[in-house]
Amino acid sequence: MPPVRRAAGLFAGLALGLAVLAGCSSQGASTDCGLDACTVTFERGVDARASIFGVEAKLVGAEGDQVTVEVAGEQLSLTVGQQAAEAGGFAVTLDSVTDQQVKIRVSRNPSN
Repeated sequence: MPPVRRAAGLFAGLALGLAVLAGCSSQGASTDCGLDACTVTFERGVDARASIFGVEAKLVGAEGDQVTVEVAGEQLSLTVGQQAAEAGGFAVTLDSVTDQQVKIRVSRNPSN
């Protein structure tokens, strides 16, 4: 592959990566995003929210192993190990719950 095409491909890949990272912001939460999915770790006891894929995800409440989150304006009640719930064209699963954190995974729904 010619060096110019290789450099152009590398630049395009870097620009896409920066665009994905720039699309995420959070308050009381951390995000780890790829092209089709984000893992959001919410801190408990604070107003925790994150903006991912152009929608807001926020922790509404947690009691025991059941968590209520809001994704794309829709409230979902989730438990660890439960099948993915759908909200606004995204599949949402609960990865873990501790006394300090709640971790969810938000994936683009492949059927949309």
